[in-house]
Amino acid sequence: MRYEFSEVLNDLIDYFLVGDIQRLARFKDENALPDDLAREFTSTDSGDRAVLEGVVLPLAGIDNLPYRIIFSLDERTPALLEAGNRVAHRRAGYVLHVENRALMLFTWRMLQHFTNKTLGDFMARYQVPGRPMIELDNGWYQVEVLAGAVVRDGLYEPAFEFLLSRTHCQRPAPEIDTGYRFSLGGDEVPSVIPH
Repeated sequence: MRYEFSEVLNDLIDYFLVGDIQRLARFKDENALPDDLAREFTSTDSGDRAVLEGVVLPLAGIDNLPYRIIFSLDERTPALLEAGNRVAHRRAGYVLHVENRALMLFTWRMLQHFTNKTLGDFMARYQVPGRPMIELDNGWYQVEVLAGAVVRDGLYEPAFEFLLSRTHCQRPAPEIDTGYRFSLGGDEVPSVIPH
């Protein structure tokens, strides 16, 4: 099963996050974290703990471009590995824990004022079709991230693909790099954006 979303923007901050956002709210409550999770995650080890506990998957180095976001569940051939597409980054070893039957991609700005009200507003906005959110069974998922470009309507589009498969593993690979930069704006993918 493959789900695709087009024209996804980074809100002018070079970061995307993937996770069950209600699971993130529970992580915040359980650890008595402040509403400014952005500052908390950058000034303490809370962000690393959130990654190690499968709460969020961080994507740093996101250039200010419109992206195609692809979630692939048990696909034989990932979209970015199909003929004509280009892969610039391929990183395995992430895990995510889904508790509320939803997985979504969201921006760093969501973390800056992470209250029950902003979470409720966010969830309401994500009910609109076209938002990068999928429904899936609760449980643990192994995640591999591919970044590059896919051909859609005869043009290259910068893209991220998340390959998801159920797992019993509840920890990411020990060598996981939470600060790895997934930049697609330079020479990493030549001619991604047609001129």
